[in-house]
Amino acid sequence: MRAVVWLLVLMMFSAPLSGCFGEEEIEEFEENVFELLCLDGIANNTWYHYSNATDATKVSDVFNGTSVLVGDNIPACAFGTYYGIGMTTFEPTVGATTADNLYMTSWGNGDNGATAIVRCSGMIGMNNVSEYVCEDVYNVFLPVANSNDPYLYVDLWTDRVMKFDMHALLGMTVEWSDNEGESWTGPSVATGWSVQDHQTIASSPYPALLHPTTWVFCVNGNYPYPVCATSNDGGLSWGPELPGAPNGCNSGGLTGHMVGSENGNFYRGNRGCDGGEGYSIYRSTNGGITWTEHPLPTETTGTAETWNFEEAQVAADSEDNVHAMWMGFDNMPYYSYSQDEGETWSEPLMIAPPIGLNGTGFPVLAAGGVGKVAFGYLGDSGGDIWNGYLTVITDAFSEMPLMTTVQVNAWGDPLDTTADCGFNRCGGFGDFNDIVIDQYGRPWFGLAHNIGGEIGIFGTMTIGPSLRGNGTLEELPVGGPGTL
Repeated sequence: MRAVVWLLVLMMFSAPLSGCFGEEEIEEFEENVFELLCLDGIANNTWYHYSNATDATKVSDVFNGTSVLVGDNIPACAFGTYYGIGMTTFEPTVGATTADNLYMTSWGNGDNGATAIVRCSGMIGMNNVSEYVCEDVYNVFLPVANSNDPYLYVDLWTDRVMKFDMHALLGMTVEWSDNEGESWTGPSVATGWSVQDHQTIASSPYPALLHPTTWVFCVNGNYPYPVCATSNDGGLSWGPELPGAPNGCNSGGLTGHMVGSENGNFYRGNRGCDGGEGYSIYRSTNGGITWTEHPLPTETTGTAETWNFEEAQVAADSEDNVHAMWMGFDNMPYYSYSQDEGETWSEPLMIAPPIGLNGTGFPVLAAGGVGKVAFGYLGDSGGDIWNGYLTVITDAFSEMPLMTTVQVNAWGDPLDTTADCGFNRCGGFGDFNDIVIDQYGRPWFGLAHNIGGEIGIFGTMTIGPSLRGNGTLEELPVGGPGTL
């Protein structure tokens, strides 16, 4: 609310003042635009910037004679924090339901050593950190044995919570809950002819025979391309495993998180079919049966050669615009969007904040309303101090999109201090992290606090711009180490 008040004051005065002063006065006033956002000033772990780490508080916001800080591109007060789940995690996948519950996987901490499905109730919308409770809701008579790679996904259209367990590279079991984890159905078996590894699962409203949404999973398969299977009954049964790429594609099998779009499409990202330096987004318009390749504009950015170099991240917003993220040869995060389902892409933008990060890794991406996106990643701020960063864009289609970045952990509270952590498999981060945007437009970045004991954490903004609709988020209390 404080940020909204300052924005209203700013709007009242900016119009008459902007045409009354020379260039120096305009630039001085533009600095005040950001200075007035928060009553206590901009936090030392919050940055407002444009692409290529250009500090928005130190340059003009005028492009072609007009300010770009208008409409959905206006700044809002922002501050980063995190909340612990009280259990360890490994390769955390996360979800949010319309009942305002958040979910995260916890490897080996369930009954009889099974994968725990941790539900955090009261975290969304809380007034005090004492109001939220995280507990394992996977309580069944015969729990499925713990898996190598636990994976959780919440269907955005039905709120079904899906639990996928991969067992020693030999196959996967699928269970689901339609009542926020209070009871579970399954397991069904989703085992095909390939080696099962590095799975990803998503749903979309593509027409299904026996369920409101179609489900698709893809796995590495140890083949030159991922292999994918489809369920038309919400996970009860699965079709045959089919190539997740065009005929003759040699993309490699490792793939980033798959997503579904409002129009029924499925998207995922990994190396291009030529196996070279570029990344591509792969699209299915028929429920995961066949896939087409759509190369990303990586000619100028190159691609990282780190542990997760095979993966590009992808998300679709509420009007089916497609957004992509990848790490370049300089180990910095890059972003591009497509307004035609991946056929063409915008020029890439480097999205890291202006603090001189030595490198970044573990990219994740989510999209909300039209042109509203959230990026999560790890970054080395110097001396192998690895922090969690959350960057949001509220108008990706602006001529100069404003980026708001928060560090979810405070200075002096690093998530890891291992050399090259963000470039390798590292503690609770495993192979990947995850991110979702709740129904109010708040991003929730699922990752681990390795120094704190590899405890799962949700990184977010206590206050900031909403990624669904207009306006700002309701303020949350500051979390931090006390919540671990």
